[in-house]
Amino acid sequence: MSAGPFALWRWERLLADSPVFLEGLVATLLVAASALLLALILGIIFGLFSSSSIKILRYIARVYVEFFQNTPLVIQIFFLYNALPYAGIVMNVFSIGLIGVGVYHGAYVAEVVRAGISSIPRGQREAARSQGFSYIQSMRWIILPQTITIILPPLANQAVNLIKNTSVLALIAGGDLMYRADSWAANGTLSYGPAYLVTGALYFLLCFPLVNWARRHEIRIKNRDTQAAPAVPAETSGSAAAKEPR
Repeated sequence: MSAGPFALWRWERLLADSPVFLEGLVATLLVAASALLLALILGIIFGLFSSSSIKILRYIARVYVEFFQNTPLVIQIFFLYNALPYAGIVMNVFSIGLIGVGVYHGAYVAEVVRAGISSIPRGQREAARSQGFSYIQSMRWIILPQTITIILPPLANQAVNLIKNTSVLALIAGGDLMYRADSWAANGTLSYGPAYLVTGALYFLLCFPLVNWARRHEIRIKNRDTQAAPAVPAETSGSAAAKEPR
């Protein structure tokens, strides 16, 4: 029997044990979907805080964004898994993945929302205020509906990064796709080659459609803006010369 890293018998065993990988894929999808929902909620809240005229809200949002963007996700996951039990707080690995990955990516979504709000002309907010709209009302009815189309591509990219970052749960036996693949390969066969290839392909199948959609949507937005931009007639040299005083 061949001992090569991609020997046929390794693939046959992987195929026979495919439910292990499917269970890991389902676990990854559940964690990713839950964490993405949490990241969107936090991102919208802190994105609004960042765009608020209230200084303390802007300060709170800045602290949240800077802290979670500038500390590794692995440390945050280890803190939830290893440190919180000393404070009497014990969570299962699914909850750790949901909170850890969701809060981490919420900081990035907050910056996406802030940038989207900032891209809307300030005059629209001033006009809404002059019509008696409160800050929340102007955001809900005027600013955010326009912002959604703009921020969809970067949000899709954040969703892709979030899906890939669920793999850190393998470090705490999270039952995700990466953990199942690594455990299966280490369990007597050492078939890391097929296991990692299949795992990489499954992550690719999850992420590539989102990346492709974000790219096409961004192109559509650019084309729409180009078509909507008013054409500026260029003056010919003759007409320019005709305007010069004699």
